[in-house]
Amino acid sequence: MNHHLHTGKFLVSAAVVALALAGCSSSSSSDSGSGSGGKTEFTLTYAKSNNIQSPFEVLAKEYMTANPNITIKLEGKPNDTYGDSIRTQLQAGNAADVIETEGGSGQSRSVVPLAEAKFLEPLSDAVTKTIPSGSESLFQLNGTTYGEPLGISYVGLVYNTVAAQAAGLTAAPKSLDEVKAACTKAATAGKALFVLAGATVPNAGITSLIISATRVYADDPDWNTKRAGGKTTFAGTKGWQDTLQTIVDLNKAGCFQKGAEGAGFDAITNNMAKGTSVSFFGPLGSASELQKAAPQQKFVAEAFPPATADGKAFGVASATYSLSINAASQKKEAAKAFIDWLADPAQASLFAKASGGLPISGLQQQDLSTTIYADVADLLKKGDYTPLPNSGWKSAGVYDALGTGVQGLLTGQSTVDKVLKAMDTAWDQ
Repeated sequence: MNHHLHTGKFLVSAAVVALALAGCSSSSSSDSGSGSGGKTEFTLTYAKSNNIQSPFEVLAKEYMTANPNITIKLEGKPNDTYGDSIRTQLQAGNAADVIETEGGSGQSRSVVPLAEAKFLEPLSDAVTKTIPSGSESLFQLNGTTYGEPLGISYVGLVYNTVAAQAAGLTAAPKSLDEVKAACTKAATAGKALFVLAGATVPNAGITSLIISATRVYADDPDWNTKRAGGKTTFAGTKGWQDTLQTIVDLNKAGCFQKGAEGAGFDAITNNMAKGTSVSFFGPLGSASELQKAAPQQKFVAEAFPPATADGKAFGVASATYSLSINAASQKKEAAKAFIDWLADPAQASLFAKASGGLPISGLQQQDLSTTIYADVADLLKKGDYTPLPNSGWKSAGVYDALGTGVQGLLTGQSTVDKVLKAMDTAWDQ
């Protein structure tokens, strides 16, 4: 789960968490036509965390139905290695025609560094108009658009109310002490409050980002800007110390499933579908996938609580998942037609519906009271959330230092201070 949601995407990846996604090993070779005079095939690559149908597969099928002369070739790539894989293919000149990217600069799949490396093709004015106000820097470089945002991804706790009730939990915890008490209660019922894919950098990283919303960004929403200006550091910020210490405390309290440090994304899918774990940290888009796979369960969005009951509730939500065109593609005309089709208002909510996410525009007007977002509707309406924090970080190396650092915290091979210093070192390189 990405996260890209990584994150992601996200935003899954992923963010994050992450959504189920797909990819291909090479771009189509020679025909640059859009299919107007015959059949045309182009390739689409994206990250995939499980075997459930991806929202990107839904988009491709919808487009092929509307355009019978077009074939979109799909293949999933493992979410935990997707970013490095796609960058390697772009460098080798054999990446797919259309690639899943993520807004910002904090991951190896992020739009800005890929555009800086001249791997991405400029997109149309129609695509530019889909970018939410204030998010331009996530999808543009020097005023040119290189990524098409697909929806708003809420990243937080994917909470199974059926498993919670079976564990005797009547409401989601509202403070860290309540979280620890819920961990004990869940364990007594033979469950874990959280399932963590600790062996994957994306899930280890996005768990930290979600916790940082209340510890760092609720009080200092401009923290990233200050870090970029050299006015603060990870190691010197109490909120970041508290964020990582919270993970250490949750681990000591038995809040994660046994073997969390060695678990992959399959542990999240399996435990949540079976109800052996109550929740996980990731993009809420994955809830719709899980719901289809396990209709006997009920998945909803929750926010990870502040440290104390009187602390400010704060979430993570931003335009993260995006699509971009490979600058080396031989099928640019066909690829651009697909991207522009997605930018049309008639298709504006297609990704949101397919992914269980939120539409790219009009969020304030949405009635979320009967949706899986009901419990976080107030946060979304009030704007009490931060964009995915790492989308504004200097490089993917900072997020990698966080993800691998959390793995070290889980195994006891690292410390909070060491992880934060490694993040600062990665930023300053």
